[in-house]
Parts: sequence; structure tokens; C-alpha cells
Amino acid sequence: MVHVSFWDFAKGQWTAAPPVEKADLTGKTVVVVGANTGIGYEAAKHFASMNPGRLIMACRSQERGTAAVTNLKKSTGFDRAELWLVDLCSFASVQAFADKFEKEVERIDILVANAAIIPRAYEVTKDGWETSLQVNYLAPALLIFLLLPLILKTAEISTSIPRVVIVGSEVHQQGEIPQKIFEAPSAIEALSSREFCTPYSPSPKYYLSKLLNILFTQALSNHLPPTHPTIIVNCINPGFCHSELARGVWNPVFLLFRFLLARPAEEGARQLIWGSVGVPDESQGGVESLKGAYVHFSKVTEPSDFVISEKGQEFKDILWVRNLRFYDVDGWLTGSRFFLERYTVDYLILHTVGRHPGPMHYEKYAMRNCHIV
Repeated sequence: MVHVSFWDFAKGQWTAAPPVEKADLTGKTVVVVGANTGIGYEAAKHFASMNPGRLIMACRSQERGTAAVTNLKKSTGFDRAELWLVDLCSFASVQAFADKFEKEVERIDILVANAAIIPRAYEVTKDGWETSLQVNYLAPALLIFLLLPLILKTAEISTSIPRVVIVGSEVHQQGEIPQKIFEAPSAIEALSSREFCTPYSPSPKYYLSKLLNILFTQALSNHLPPTHPTIIVNCINPGFCHSELARGVWNPVFLLFRFLLARPAEEGARQLIWGSVGVPDESQGGVESLKGAYVHFSKVTEPSDFVISEKGQEFKDILWVRNLRFYDVDGWLTGSRFFLERYTVDYLILHTVGRHPGPMHYEKYAMRNCHIV
């Protein structure tokens, strides 16, 4: 990837945003996480104009979520928007959110994982993880894992390919994985540790979480079936937008930077829509090129040099194995076991160790066959 200079970045921010993509979503179910404000809310409004069968707007706050749903109904006339609560600071809340889908929803055609935060200081969730790591990466990844069975069920019956859109950022180019993380017994725990996060600097932690988003996008896409029934998973860059993400930041330089360069949230939301329903030209690979792709300005674009490097791909594999182990050890993947057994390319593991592999089987298989650690 060609490194983007400040002036290239500024030019991109000042360039007119592409028009919003349109599609007929009649009968389809759309889920937007972080839909009460900013680009998530604006994306929900765009989806509402496409007549989905159900539009589920997920957020943490009952009060703010209710206001968002009410405002959307007033501004669009769409009356099938629903508020569902999920707190990404709590894995139990994510589990409960997914359980509700199993009971009340028959399909998921589009899932947009949008929520993110930038804490001002080192803090941990009640699950014990550094907050930005959990909210921006671990919890969304867990949510996607838990909803995959329903999304793949949708793929079996749908004439179109369901999509999972993970909201990334071009700042992933500045994300770094030090060698000591590669060498740590658990990369995820090391990234969350107070030692790694001291001194705490909010921006680098955000950059890191966006880097992890892209690596997870690639890893998940690689482990999904390549043909029907399949899913498109991509990671989109909405650009630098006005939002509540940096609320509490009063740095004069940042405020000037935002005043001069930030796009309206609605323009950033257009990228979420493109990742959800857009189709690249056949000359650019068509819809297949979206699988595991990083999307910038409505185009499939090469991610950072680190992501495409040998070290980046090695760390991608480390994350995949560690994530499976972390989630499964805590029992989060129990309900999604049939997904792992029936669909993923992990069939090699299943045939090696039997029908119900435990978390250590994934790690041992990776160590033996993938040279991950």
C-alpha cells in the first residue's frame, strides 16, 4: 500500500463523497450496531429508505436508542425500526443479544458492526479487558461469531449473499504490533495488559483496534465456505467524520483539524451502505472481490503494508486461533458449535480430532500445522 501523506488525506476528505448506493431490501433483516448516533444512525436512515422487512438498531442506552428510533421514524416515515440493547463492555450482554436473535429473528441479511470508543485513560471492563480493545474488537468479533449460524442459515435460503460489514479506518496504517506481542503466551491478553498500555495514549490504542478489525475481517473470510452458502465479510473506512467518537477531546489542534477536514456523518455512512449493498465492477473483481476486503471510498483497496506482510499474516493467524480459544474457554461459542462443525474450513481440525473439538484442539492444530507459535 502506498503510504498516504497528510495532503493526500486532506484531498480525500475534501473530495465529494460518492452518492449513496441503493438496493431493494424488501423482506430482508438489517442490523446496525451503534445506531443511535453518528454514522451508525445515518446508515440506519439510509437502510430505512430501502424498505427492509426489519431494521434492528442496536445500542447501549435505552433513552438514546428510543430517541434515535423515534427520530428515524419521523424523518423517513419507516415504521419497522426496532431498538435492541447491547453493551459491548459486557460479554454477557453480547451473549444475551445473540440469544434474543435465536428466539425472535428468522434471518440476518446485513450486519453492520459499527460501535467504537476512544477512552481517555487506561480502564478495564467488568470482563477484565482494556476497554477499547473489548468494545472496538473483542466484543464485535464475539457478536459476529454468535450470529454466524443465523447469517449462514440466511445464506442457504436467500437469493443474495448476506454481508457482515466491520467499520474500520484508514488509521489502521498507524497501528503497530510490537515483537513482544508476537512472543507473548497470549497476544490478546498482552495487548490488554496495563504494562503494554503504559503510558496510556488514546490514539494509538484506537489505531491498534482498527488494525485488529482488518485482520479479523481477513481471518473470518478465509474460514468461511468459498461457495454457496457463503457470506461476504468486509471492512470499510468511512473517512474522518463528525461524530461523538472523540467527545471529550479538547486539543486545539484536533479541533481545528476536525473543523477543516471532517465530513458530515451522513457522508461517512454512505461507505457503510456501499459495503452492505455495493458491487464492484467486474473489471475490479465483482462481488467476489469484497470477501475479506478493505474498502476505501467505495473501492476495494489494499490495506496497510503490515497487514499484507508476512508478519501481518502471521499475526492474523495468531488472532484467529487465540480468539477461538478465548471465546470457547469462557463458553461463549457453545451455541455456535454447529457453525464451526458444518461450515468453516476448520473441517481439517474436526477430521483430525473428532466431531467436538475443544479449545486446545484449535491451538494444537495451529501449532502443528500452521506454524503459528
